[in-house]
Amino acid sequence: MSRTPDARVRDNQTRKIQENINNVEKHFGEMCQMFAGYVRKTARLRDKADLLVKEIGVYADLETPNLKRGMKEFADHLAKVEDYRQAEVERLEARVIEPLKSYGAIVKRKRAESELQRATMDATRITRQLEETIDEFERQKIRDIKKIFGDFVTVEMAFHAKALEVFTLAYQSIQNVDEEEDLEVFRSSLHPPDYLSRLDIVRANSKTSLDRTGSFLGTSGTLQQQRASLRQMRREEEEEEEDDDESEEEDDDEEETDDEN
Repeated sequence: MSRTPDARVRDNQTRKIQENINNVEKHFGEMCQMFAGYVRKTARLRDKADLLVKEIGVYADLETPNLKRGMKEFADHLAKVEDYRQAEVERLEARVIEPLKSYGAIVKRKRAESELQRATMDATRITRQLEETIDEFERQKIRDIKKIFGDFVTVEMAFHAKALEVFTLAYQSIQNVDEEEDLEVFRSSLHPPDYLSRLDIVRANSKTSLDRTGSFLGTSGTLQQQRASLRQMRREEEEEEEDDDESEEEDDDEEETDDEN
């Protein structure tokens, strides 16, 4: 039994509609999986960055003041970027993943509608209705793809714009660390306070000892001078006494000579 031209047209339309629906079902499903994997990796990156923020904060507490402040500010900015990344993940799930997931139900509904139409309508109405169905499906598919892809790009642009702004602040915060001031702090840390206090005590004791020695030497010198003066006076007195004794002896000798004469 030969088929009429109208029947062949309807069969061709039906086949075309089914191919289109199958392609949408297949590739929308694959894109949904790919986008979902993209979002999962983004979420894992957020988790890794959170761990990095924590580690930077722990290490910063052990560093010199300026570097500590710079690292803390850097960590705060990085944490803010990850807050934006969390918002990115949530928006991608709502605006990209969920609409793609919903296409599974849309495809099944369109396939059922086309089959129902073929079974319940006469040839003329089937042809017209199939054309309207496929036309509506194509229009909605194009609109949905434009919206889903557009939302993806918009979400990513919003994240990267905010991230660029905050990363700029993070860069400035770490570059503004005063190296020389922190080096001075580090050098001072090589001589702890108790060492400095002991050193000051030793210096103070040394100065006191020197002062006492100097005072003692000064006093000793004065005593020596006094003793030398006393010795000199005694020598002078002894010499005067010797001179007197010699004078008396000479007088006695003269008297004896006179008596003999």
